[in-house]
Amino acid sequence: MLTLVKPYNFVDPPKEGPQRNYGAEDHTVTINDIRGHESDYTLDKNAFSALQNIPSAMTYEDWDDDAKVKSVYYNEVEQLLLSRVPGAKRIFLFDHTIRRTRPNSHRAPVTRVHIDQTARSTQWRVELHMGDDAPALLQRRYRIINVWRPLNGPVYSHPLAYADSSTVRGDLLVGVEHRYPHRTGETAAVIFDEAQKWNYWSGMTDDERLFLLCFDSEAEGRRVPHTAFVDKRTPEGAPGRESIEVRALVFD
Repeated sequence: MLTLVKPYNFVDPPKEGPQRNYGAEDHTVTINDIRGHESDYTLDKNAFSALQNIPSAMTYEDWDDDAKVKSVYYNEVEQLLLSRVPGAKRIFLFDHTIRRTRPNSHRAPVTRVHIDQTARSTQWRVELHMGDDAPALLQRRYRIINVWRPLNGPVYSHPLAYADSSTVRGDLLVGVEHRYPHRTGETAAVIFDEAQKWNYWSGMTDDERLFLLCFDSEAEGRRVPHTAFVDKRTPEGAPGRESIEVRALVFD
């Protein structure tokens, strides 16, 4: 009898057994540079958008201060989302990740195509973080948006690529259990398809931001697969990429 096993990934590698029960394939694809055409892309149409000339009070040294990230940068991100996401009325920032391409870094760029949340895990997030307000909030439009920026731009090494959501078939998304010590979330892996159209933003600087839509209750097909990728044109000796992504629940 054939038994189907849910794909899974342990956030903390187990003492015994594999960290994940699935693999990955490498593909060479054409990636479109959106530099100079930033305004052509929107969350509602493409599930990503590009913002320029965004000020920040954070300095390079501040990123090692987790308390300052949460007190200063979180406030900047919240105000940016409220001002630049049509319909947004309430924001809850639930975590962030700093990634660095250097030895012994706690988190490095992820070179595997994925979507951070599924419909099921987004609902779990609302219930986990919003307490007694969750039932009412789930009756309204709710989204998860990642806000991504470099810390040491311009970015040359391991830039971020993201697919136009309208070119990604829903039947090619595979739910993956993301297993933490005390709870289980769910991300989505993406099966390769030549029809998928990929984009990136060359040379992203520290005053530029990407909005990456991971889920939208108004249209579940509006979500953006993304991944770091190896750009063979990266100059020898270029600094390794350093970046931060902040994940936000956005309610209309």
